[in-house]
Amino acid sequence: MTELEVKNKIEAGLNCHSVEIGGDGYHFEATVISVEFEGKRPVARQQLVYATVQADISSGELHALSLKTLTPSEAGL
Repeated sequence: MTELEVKNKIEAGLNCHSVEIGGDGYHFEATVISVEFEGKRPVARQQLVYATVQADISSGELHALSLKTLTPSEAGL
């Protein structure tokens, strides 16, 4: 799985201001900025993002995804 594929899946499933992905094809780190995170606790934010790639995690194509989730105001936007 590529960084672009992970990014596209997250962007397709969430209303994102921005998504930045890094990784090695198996383990990825993502910084996701979305208005959908407003008023949500960190675990709920992560669940929203994980839901966009759950099929890939279940299949083993995506082994690990570390997340940093921010609202636009938290990101200074």
